Amino acid sequence: MRKKDHVMTKQKTRTAAKTKKPLKPPLHHTVKRRAKLLLVPHRHNQYQPHLVRGAGIAVVVLLVFAVQAFYNFSNSGSVLGDASSVTAEALLAQTNEVRARDGAPALKINAALSRAATLKANDMFANQYWAHTSPSGVTPWQWFKKVGYTYNYAGENLAKNFTTTEGVMMAWMNSSEHRQNILDKDYSDVGFAVVPGVIDNTQTKLVVALYAAPTTQAAIASTAVLAAENTPGGPLSQLGTHLQSMSPAALGSIILLLLTALVAATAHMYRKKLPRPLLQSWYRHHGLYKAIGMVSLAILFIGLYGGGQI
Repeated sequence: MRKKDHVMTKQKTRTAAKTKKPLKPPLHHTVKRRAKLLLVPHRHNQYQPHLVRGAGIAVVVLLVFAVQAFYNFSNSGSVLGDASSVTAEALLAQTNEVRARDGAPALKINAALSRAATLKANDMFANQYWAHTSPSGVTPWQWFKKVGYTYNYAGENLAKNFTTTEGVMMAWMNSSEHRQNILDKDYSDVGFAVVPGVIDNTQTKLVVALYAAPTTQAAIASTAVLAAENTPGGPLSQLGTHLQSMSPAALGSIILLLLTALVAATAHMYRKKLPRPLLQSWYRHHGLYKAIGMVSLAILFIGLYGGGQI
């Protein structure tokens, strides 16, 4: 009886061992494996990362345009993002924020300076120029005189084609001359104008900021400070300004496109390890074609959403 009981117990143990479920791998191992399949060419994905296969590319492109359209519509009411969120109120608030951090007194909006800024913007549209001084020699200080504002200190900042106030402020603060006007402790008043119009047959939105301190009896001489004239600068400087003028959604889209291009370029380096049927077709260079396509799309985004200048 004991021997039989022993056999039965052994059989039950074997049955239990057979029905025991295998342990699941840890979550971080699963994530790592799937990320490798998605991004890294290796034998388990046949040296074709899932991100740059047909379905992956389609998801990337759809995601980029969907995010951009949603951001544009939620912030400007336009799917194309052709409306700007730059406002005088936001410019004043952000100007005073950076001045406070620098220990400078807050500026207050001056109605006369705002009229002068609007006159300057309208003059640029009327005479088709983009500079501190007009082609006929009209300087910013003549607009101060036109509205009857006499100053002890004055300065002007310009910007165009920015879609966000944050982009304008970031670009100005990254330029030493523009930053000097924003932080100058001698200024007490400011006027802003954000005006749409057409320059060189292109829809343009101009931002004009005039900073000043009114003349007092103690003032002996007046000082005028212009930000640097709007010269193109080097390629890196232009690219930096373009990126600063872009929305977070556009920047995120560009980063995703460039990441996809990098994965595609890496896959191209492993093209000789593709399955033989693919090596004998156009797919041999699929990584190169897709990398070029993604970079081209990123450049298109910079052109569409990064037209800001200061």
